[in-house]
Amino acid sequence: MTTFKPKYITFDCYGTLTRFRMRDMAREMFADRVSEEHMEQFIKDFAAYRFDEVLGAWKPYSEVLMNAVERSCKKWKIEFRPEDGRAVYEAVPTWGPHADVAEPLKVVAKEIPLVILSNASDDQIHHNVALLEAPFAHVYTAQQAQAYKPRLQAWEYMFDQLGCGPEEMMHVSSSFRYDHMSARDLGYGARVFVNRGHDPSLTEHYATHEITDIGGLPGILGL
Repeated sequence: MTTFKPKYITFDCYGTLTRFRMRDMAREMFADRVSEEHMEQFIKDFAAYRFDEVLGAWKPYSEVLMNAVERSCKKWKIEFRPEDGRAVYEAVPTWGPHADVAEPLKVVAKEIPLVILSNASDDQIHHNVALLEAPFAHVYTAQQAQAYKPRLQAWEYMFDQLGCGPEEMMHVSSSFRYDHMSARDLGYGARVFVNRGHDPSLTEHYATHEITDIGGLPGILGL
């Protein structure tokens, strides 16, 4: 349990709260072009290209996904089909939450305002947030900030909107590369790693707490 009571708790959405289905879609979509033996590496490469695509100047998330699909196909010397990128983009708003999300967030929201900072576009995120069935005070996107996480510009946009510094807040995420490295650099008062199994735990260096699911969050806050 922490004695630190944040003014806001900020969250990553996809992967942390919403069940991120990108690897499932890639496995299904490319089954006719990538063998099962090599599929895991293809999925890792696709993830790496998505990360690389968000590091520069902002562009629509549809372009991020399309470019990542095309670059992955180029590396693997397989056919690139533009409809694959469109299909992934259109699927994102339909993804629902992890089963452990809704009730703990309702408990926490009674005491501390909840905020989402997401790399999604505006036409995606509100569908996913509605499926979370939890009361969020604010939802900010990379489109609004004109920058994607892990770029600090995305976070600074949120701080300006909230009128609150990172030292007064707690951040919750299942990703070190997109979230916790930046949150530590920015000086967040507390950083909670949700170990969903898709990132190795680097809690010793970048997070102040580790939980296996959102059900552990109220306990950290003493609620």
